Amino acid sequence: MGTSYPRIHAVYQAELMGKRNDRAVSKVLGVDVGGSGIKGGIVDLDLGQLITERHRIETPQPATPKAVARVTKDLVGHFKWDGPVGVAIPSIVRKGIAHSAANIDKSWIGEDAVKRFSKALDRPVRVLNDADAAGIAEFHYGAAAKFAEGVAIMLTFGTGIGSAILVEGELLPNSELGHLEFRGNEAEHWASAKVREQEGLSWKVWAGRVDAYLNYLEFLLSPDVFIIGGGVSRHRELFFPYLETAARIIAAELENRAGVVGAAWFAAQKGGL
Repeated sequence: MGTSYPRIHAVYQAELMGKRNDRAVSKVLGVDVGGSGIKGGIVDLDLGQLITERHRIETPQPATPKAVARVTKDLVGHFKWDGPVGVAIPSIVRKGIAHSAANIDKSWIGEDAVKRFSKALDRPVRVLNDADAAGIAEFHYGAAAKFAEGVAIMLTFGTGIGSAILVEGELLPNSELGHLEFRGNEAEHWASAKVREQEGLSWKVWAGRVDAYLNYLEFLLSPDVFIIGGGVSRHRELFFPYLETAARIIAAELENRAGVVGAAWFAAQKGGL
């Protein structure tokens, strides 16, 4: 650390000026902020793989912007990393500003997340929604890579339901499909993995709920493929047989690495959300 912001910015830009065939200059640190843990690792963007062990630090409670930025700084220090950083947070993020707060402190709402992390880490940092990061990773390096044309929807079933929509390979950010009203409630309060556990639902009964939700999304958005992520994707043989949509249904491949990989990829791109 300790290197000035301008110098790192110059190094960052140099790495992104067409030297991507040299893997030594195509590495970015990705960080995925969750409600219970903040995870990070150095990602090789040519391979879409972590080249370090994923490191995890407990999310501070309360998870205020200042506290999360401080832990993120500790995470970057763990890797002795002096290059570009991408951060995924559980929030709607528009032009660097957080507009919601899921499993983090409500003081994030209205926070300039890019400014907060860039100042804490003393370098340019790019920030995006955590479900969008997972979707980006799956599209570029995982299960959705073969669906470059058409509409792909990734859904992560966990505490809630996260979503990412990609149209012809372009991200439609901050979709929040888990908050759609469905069956008199928010969809994630009826069909998330947490609900399955809390209500003691069998895989078959829970799959019936997921199937109804997928068919509703299919009616609204006509996707070509659904990518199912979250921890439940490891048990796809227990519920995939009960899902029936015109769209293809496939399991996510990157599992708990997706947010870190997607955040790293996003940090290497021009422009912003």
